[in-house]
Amino acid sequence: MATDFFNAVVAVVGSDAVLAGEAAAPYCADKRGRYVGSALAVVFPADTQQVAEIVKLCAANQIAIVPQGGNTSLCGASVPLTEGGRQIVLNLSRMQRIRAIDPVNYTMTVEAGCILASVREAAEQHDRLFPLELTATLHHCEIGGNLSTNAGGNGVLRYGNARDLVLGLEVVLPDGRIWNGLRSLRKNNSGYDLKHLFIGAEGTLGIITAAVLKLFPRPQSSATAIVAITDPEIAVRLLAHVRAFCGDTLSAFEIISRSSLDIVLRHVPETAEPFSQRYEYYLLIQSDDVLQRPLDDALRGAIQSFGADVPEFIVSAADDVAENWWKLRQNISDAQKRDGISIKHDISVPVSRVAEFIARADTALRDAFPGIRIVAFGHMGDGNIHYNASMADAAQNEIFIEQQEGAVNNLVYQVVRELDGSISAEHGVGQLKRETLRDHKDPLELELMRSIKQVFDPQGLMNPGKVL
Repeated sequence: MATDFFNAVVAVVGSDAVLAGEAAAPYCADKRGRYVGSALAVVFPADTQQVAEIVKLCAANQIAIVPQGGNTSLCGASVPLTEGGRQIVLNLSRMQRIRAIDPVNYTMTVEAGCILASVREAAEQHDRLFPLELTATLHHCEIGGNLSTNAGGNGVLRYGNARDLVLGLEVVLPDGRIWNGLRSLRKNNSGYDLKHLFIGAEGTLGIITAAVLKLFPRPQSSATAIVAITDPEIAVRLLAHVRAFCGDTLSAFEIISRSSLDIVLRHVPETAEPFSQRYEYYLLIQSDDVLQRPLDDALRGAIQSFGADVPEFIVSAADDVAENWWKLRQNISDAQKRDGISIKHDISVPVSRVAEFIARADTALRDAFPGIRIVAFGHMGDGNIHYNASMADAAQNEIFIEQQEGAVNNLVYQVVRELDGSISAEHGVGQLKRETLRDHKDPLELELMRSIKQVFDPQGLMNPGKVL
């Protein structure tokens, strides 16, 4: 790194807030260990003004910037490129202030480095709910990254994605100017809604430094059901029925395949088969705040109407019972990581076509690769399925992934395309799906995206090599 640039950076943030060489290495590798890049330095600004000053220095010296929060990205968006040249990592983890909470307006204003769990806890202290819930990374991911990837999670069915939970943003633009869009208005029809350009852009258009988030009333009661089914098609029909029965109180509708549950039971202590008999698929359904009748009665009535199509189910309003069931869902990703690497897909299709996707993708992969193991689970309620493929035998699996990842992706994404779905539902594009995006995005959409990128970042310094 040029001495003048390094000294200028230190003058802005202090010597303790700059890492270089081996000390920077942990921030240049992703959570999955798939991507390892290099950076001139990792810089930790303490406030928005420091972010702006660092961005101005980088713009003047033609040095690229990789914005980073908790570095929990699953697509390599938050780490530098392997051959990235002159780039720094700008880590916002020091920016953890909760600037304001307005329980009457049901909003809170937080900085980008706030950990998601801390944001939720702060809302609860005011008897409010911030509903974004990413169970695997709740205590590590940060709000800036959540918004940059338009994160989803378990509550999307009732509350929407991260995009639906934001009223305003503060953003440092690629030239170092600060856009203060921290408005807490429910209605504002005064021109283009610029915040939506930055949400889901993965740091390629600017750096989100703060946000006004929507809050909701805390649920006063909750009921959870675990349901055995033999086929995802039953889940599609049951979802429509339960939604009609419970309305907007339905907050989660998750599907777990047999192979997913087997991995959890093998690797996660204090987990158990939910029924005496083993089934091919399970559903976790949660409903909150049904005031007209007991919650468990409402869910039970909706599920019982399916008769033999639902061989077993249990409904409970007890928190400890529900917690044990949720452990089966929340630990799938970590259990699968312990079981070995896999070819991961984070796809979405219309809810009505989820069962068709699983059936068609299963058939295509099993015909092409006898013995393949498919681990399918996820957010049935919003059409987002995590669909992962591997060989059960570890020795075979490494070779299989090295040689067949492209072929597996092609088969899965072909089904997604034919069902009018998306190759990325909630994890983003990053480095992992950048090239694939070109084949699955409408050419005009890509042209418009590139035009927006050119307007905001003409030097191409904001998170280069990601998304586009």
